[in-house]
Amino acid sequence: MKYVDEFRDPHKAKLLISEIQRLLDQIERAKQRPLQLMEVCGGHTHTIFRYGIEKMLPEALELVHGPGCPVCVLPIGRVDDCVALAEHPHVIFTTFGDAMRVPGSKKSLLQAKAGGADVRMVYSPLDALQLARTNPAKEVIFFGLGFETTMPSTALTILQAKREGITNFSLFCNHITIIPTVKAILDSPDLRLDGFLGPGHVSMVIGNKPYEFIARHYHKPIVVAGFEPLDILQSIWMILKQIQQGRCEVENQYQRIVPEQGNSQALSAVSEVFELREFFEWRGLGSIDHSGVRIRQAYRDYDAEKKFSVPNLKIADPKSCQCGEVLKGVIKPLQCKVFGTTCTPETPLGALMVSSEGACAAYYRYGRIESMPESAPEPAPDPQPADEAVI
Repeated sequence: MKYVDEFRDPHKAKLLISEIQRLLDQIERAKQRPLQLMEVCGGHTHTIFRYGIEKMLPEALELVHGPGCPVCVLPIGRVDDCVALAEHPHVIFTTFGDAMRVPGSKKSLLQAKAGGADVRMVYSPLDALQLARTNPAKEVIFFGLGFETTMPSTALTILQAKREGITNFSLFCNHITIIPTVKAILDSPDLRLDGFLGPGHVSMVIGNKPYEFIARHYHKPIVVAGFEPLDILQSIWMILKQIQQGRCEVENQYQRIVPEQGNSQALSAVSEVFELREFFEWRGLGSIDHSGVRIRQAYRDYDAEKKFSVPNLKIADPKSCQCGEVLKGVIKPLQCKVFGTTCTPETPLGALMVSSEGACAAYYRYGRIESMPESAPEPAPDPQPADEAVI
């Protein structure tokens, strides 16, 4: 298939791995300890495990899985808020498919639906707006989540609703921003990172300039990467090339998709509808300043948190769940005590096992059989969700 098979060529992959090894042999610190590169985006994690990239790489290189799955970083309290909104009389609550199974403190949206709440899966916020048009006697709420990738479509839907004068549509806003998150990771004393694979989807919207602080202030190389196997391998090679040459820069491997300055029309719509929150709570990372957005005052009529009362409580994760440590890259999913036993895709304790972009789900689906002891049961196939919230 043109322009797909080309990015999965085994011969080119072997050449890149050989070049990666050659560079590692020339990097002095790689002889003392494995170099740690973090892939921020959950989509990259999925590709790495689907194609066995981590197993191909030399032992002197370790990939650390970052917090770039928006469903995975959603705190339990916000899930409870979703359930509370969904259980309001006369409400149709709409959401992307993978958010339906994220466990709250008592139930998930899917369990709320089974209990009688009108929860519906949609493929875009425009689907939710169409439900508002065809159900004027109902209040339709769209569960907006995701990084800068999905913000523009949500913002444009709000603008469309205002143009049409649709008053029975609102947004429960949980959109988050990537830059403060990366900064929080860089400031963490638990990690010793040597470079970053930058998120391709987010960069398609915001461009490459926002990452300059990583190279300038933290002296870490970052390469914005695509999502095919050769994209990942070439990006790793580009990071190692910077380290070998003593450079720290922002480079764009995903040039076929990511414009240097981002998407001005998308950014304009986001700026029109949203403003930064003072802080936002993240699962596993705690409260991060200016890491989320809310609806501006001019569009408050479309803010579900203004229209309805929500509990807005902070609820701690189960003590046995170590999603937080995995999100920060401190441990790997296999090191979590409940991974693959109490916590599986069918009975998830944490959000990282729910979303197909979550590191635990990727480990369970692609890496668990060869990584677990022989006596461990073979995992059941992990069904693909009907839709995903993309970073």
